[in-house]
Amino acid sequence: MSPSSHPSATPLHPPGEALRRLRATAPLVHNITNFVAMNPMANILLAVGASPAMVHAVEETAEFALLADALTINIGTLSPIWVEGMLAAARAASQAGKPWVLDPVAAGATSLRRDASARLLALGPTVVRGNASEIMALAGDGNAGKGIDSADPVAAAEDAARALAQRSGAVVTVTGEIDYVTDGKQAARIANGHPMMPQVTALGCSLTGVVGAFLGSGSTPFDGAVSALAYYGLAGERAAVGAEGPASFAIYFIDALATMSAQELDDDARIAPFDLPDDTTEEPTA
Repeated sequence: MSPSSHPSATPLHPPGEALRRLRATAPLVHNITNFVAMNPMANILLAVGASPAMVHAVEETAEFALLADALTINIGTLSPIWVEGMLAAARAASQAGKPWVLDPVAAGATSLRRDASARLLALGPTVVRGNASEIMALAGDGNAGKGIDSADPVAAAEDAARALAQRSGAVVTVTGEIDYVTDGKQAARIANGHPMMPQVTALGCSLTGVVGAFLGSGSTPFDGAVSALAYYGLAGERAAVGAEGPASFAIYFIDALATMSAQELDDDARIAPFDLPDDTTEEPTA
């Protein structure tokens, strides 16, 4: 996972720089997320240093998206009226040049999810964040997964992620044991994280909000996504040191996000960036 294994890598800004900027600016992040994730996501964003807002009513989502520094959309608990609110917010953010993140939860599972994901993708998200099965489904290459869980490893989705990034113009992130981020021209793998993280509900959904916070504070889409994933994964590693199980892990995790310094992030982030060749997709090395 050493960056030196890819000597042609485009340099990344240190993730600690992005974290310092986030804490200095305290961006307002508008989240249209699922019922399960609202409370933990709000607490996590507060710990990160952002200001969370959970606004989903169709009558105000577009207006509120213009007030926020970033928007995140998670399709975890869909209904037709929520979809309309999501579309209105995404349309407003895109037209205003505001960054927004799409989390296509279980994108391939039902026709409602496939349709909502496709309509949202057409509105130009800045970042798409999902597991391997979700990204493959959104790219039209894969199965439905197992509900919100991935039925595919990250490496299996790398080609689909690159193709999706090139087609949509979004930075695409595939989260798993080793995360993968690409804008279609460059990519990075992030090896921070802990196996206990998937055992706590809504941590993945909350990561989408953290990516939004990094974007809302001024990080570029690629650097912001990479920095957010490294920071989040490292917090998981630190939380696991004192945790006795999933419940205590959730508490330690929020504390780790709040107390981690920018220098500690720079010291312990395990990021391997590399440029993608023009004609073939980089073969996984992790």
